[in-house]
Amino acid sequence: MNKRICCILPLLVAATILSCAREPELPGAFKGGIRLPNRWVLTPAGDHIPVGDLPLNMVLSPDGALLAVTNNGWTRQFISIIDTAADTVVAELPVAKAFYGLAFSGDGSTLFASGGGDECVLAWKRTGAKTFAEEPSIMLGGPGAPPKMFPAGVALSPNGRALFVAENLDSCLTVVSLDSMKVARRTRVGAYPYDIEIVRDRMYVSLWGESAVCIMNEAGDVLSHVTVGDHPNAMTLSPDASLLYVACANTDDIHIIDTVTNQVVEVIDIRPYPDAPFGSTPNALALSADGRTLYVANATNNDVAVIDVSKPSAGKVTGLIPVGWYPTALALSKDGAMLYVANAKGLMSKPNPKGPDPNKPRTDETEYIGGLFNGTVSAIPVPDKKQLAAYTRQVENNNGFSEVAKKILEKPGKTKSVAIPRRVGEPSLIKHVVYIIKENRTYDQMFGDIPAGNGDPSICIFGNDVTPNHHALAEEFVLFDNFYVDAEVSADGHEWSTAAIATDFVEKTWPTSYSGRGLLYPSEGAFSIAFPTSGYIWERVAQKGLSYRSYGEFVAMENGVNVARHEGLEGHVSATFRPWDMAYPDTLRAEAFIAELHEFERTGDFPAFSIMRLPNDHTQGTRPGTSTPRAMVADNDIALGRVIEAITHSRFWPETAIFVIEDDAQNGSDHVDAHRTVAFAISPYIRRGMVDNILYDTASMLRTMELILGIPPMSQYDAAAFPMVACFTDTPDLTPFKLLRPKVPLDEINSPMAYGAAESVAMDFTREDATPEIRLNEIVWKSVRGEDSEMPRPINHRGRGDDID
Repeated sequence: MNKRICCILPLLVAATILSCAREPELPGAFKGGIRLPNRWVLTPAGDHIPVGDLPLNMVLSPDGALLAVTNNGWTRQFISIIDTAADTVVAELPVAKAFYGLAFSGDGSTLFASGGGDECVLAWKRTGAKTFAEEPSIMLGGPGAPPKMFPAGVALSPNGRALFVAENLDSCLTVVSLDSMKVARRTRVGAYPYDIEIVRDRMYVSLWGESAVCIMNEAGDVLSHVTVGDHPNAMTLSPDASLLYVACANTDDIHIIDTVTNQVVEVIDIRPYPDAPFGSTPNALALSADGRTLYVANATNNDVAVIDVSKPSAGKVTGLIPVGWYPTALALSKDGAMLYVANAKGLMSKPNPKGPDPNKPRTDETEYIGGLFNGTVSAIPVPDKKQLAAYTRQVENNNGFSEVAKKILEKPGKTKSVAIPRRVGEPSLIKHVVYIIKENRTYDQMFGDIPAGNGDPSICIFGNDVTPNHHALAEEFVLFDNFYVDAEVSADGHEWSTAAIATDFVEKTWPTSYSGRGLLYPSEGAFSIAFPTSGYIWERVAQKGLSYRSYGEFVAMENGVNVARHEGLEGHVSATFRPWDMAYPDTLRAEAFIAELHEFERTGDFPAFSIMRLPNDHTQGTRPGTSTPRAMVADNDIALGRVIEAITHSRFWPETAIFVIEDDAQNGSDHVDAHRTVAFAISPYIRRGMVDNILYDTASMLRTMELILGIPPMSQYDAAAFPMVACFTDTPDLTPFKLLRPKVPLDEINSPMAYGAAESVAMDFTREDATPEIRLNEIVWKSVRGEDSEMPRPINHRGRGDDID
């Protein structure tokens, strides 16, 4: 009989399990605000102006009448023009590609924006109070130019005759003559230049890929570098230009540089509580006209920190303002009375009721997860002391800061071993953790046919016939029907799955990569700038002195040899387990792991932590000559079943816990939320036959593994996460798992006449998520349900979008 758990006591506090009639907590609007898939709550202050997805920057016109916002997401990219008197969008300036850079000329007559992957700077003349006319773009290429520049920040010289451009990918600062509209000089400044500020005859360039700000003269010569925190991004100047404020995303601090001495004179820590792990991600700044108050957008805290900087070397956070999801840009009105905040992911997570429809042409409204969350600009009256205090309490409640601050300082207490310790350092009955990461499936796609869970069978395409082992594992151990990934796609998914956070670099660049606008896949070791300063889980395991091994995660094959893509994994990679390769069966990956497991049984050296990638549930669509989608998912199902069966029959089973997650739920249909996914916890210490509908997320799974391994949280997200305590018991059941065979033939091959075959041939499956995922999902659906079938649109569990005005 299934045992259903409805709720447990508050965050990180209780182990006592209660049964109650209350409905499970779900993402979306509720009486107390808007619940995100990670359990954090939004109660955004102010009024909200709809813009595009992923607004990254905004600037006020010199007369204060207009606010320009650059939208740099997966869908349509454009510049929003907001009338600040009415707080409404009065114009949209279309662009093909854009990224971050935005600046008005000194007289406000011209607006410049970086052209991102088009390697240019875009320009518009202001032709009226609210109108603009497009000017010829300034091309940055030409003889001797690097192939990939990807301009980011832009700034104008004080005399208005030169435009300075931070070329993010080629590590250069380019000087453009506005007289000739041509590149006058290109100078290498350091890794991933991002923002530019000009002080008298000097330029300051933040180096996103280093812990430094580059100082240059107006001719473009490098004078020096100033060391700051990791991932310096946005900068702003004091009114007299004597101080430069630098936001450092990876170290959660603001560095203040004296522009006369070019020395750091103060560092302001903006983490939300003492000894908090990293994870606030400051990435935008605004300063009051009197220079006494600094506003900082903390992207991953969903708040704006208010800092008193009136006294030299004595800056302090005086309060927090609750805003929308992932704030990325700030501006103050001309009179200083209104604070504008760009919320990159908008105001809530959603299901996808307007998902891909094969009977209709795809439009900008098609709700692929990459474009599902349209951004907003919040217009917030600058709060007085009383209002700020109320806002601060709200933010602390939204994010659980107060509760986490209490728990993080607690010392180990209990000496008796339990399955899941309540504090880091307390002993666990479990000595081996196996963590398996799969690819891109939603809950409803696979488990919509399980009656005990909250599923929609009409959108289940990989049900029990295709995935009998997944179904058996969920039914024999525990079914999670309220589990969500913290990521949107694989690029940020593998970061979230291994670090409990994705850096601002990954969050801001994957939409450009996935929409084919000029960036490569930014994750899994492809760029060191993607590495979080707080580290990956294997680094924490290493610091603890425990053994660990990777089976395909953060691993690439080079010249037939498996190579670690992160230095912390060097010497800890299986040589026989194939990394990403859609042409290679997961069942062979399982065999490689099982061969090593048998050797570990002989030596007794089974690692304390193993991380494994089983990717083939991603599928290759209907590409002729390759396995059909359901055959690939069935192969993945058998591989998972074989791994579990082998471990449960091994000598290590009595002291093992296996956790399985999808790195993301990208592009699948789900009637509850686009982030809801398939997840497993498998151990002798599981309360078997349970349906656990507590809201968990990726960070919850990581937190549970950390408690078992005795390692501290990596970020503020896993520090605050709800560990998966309810489904564990301290009394073991050693019954092993028995492998099942899918009813789908594993050798089923796509025919050249299959629906979508021609399109699948053109798709790139050689690297993660290089395919057009919306179309791939339509092809997968029809390959399973038939060419004449129509993929149903998921229905919001609340019956509508529940958007906020």
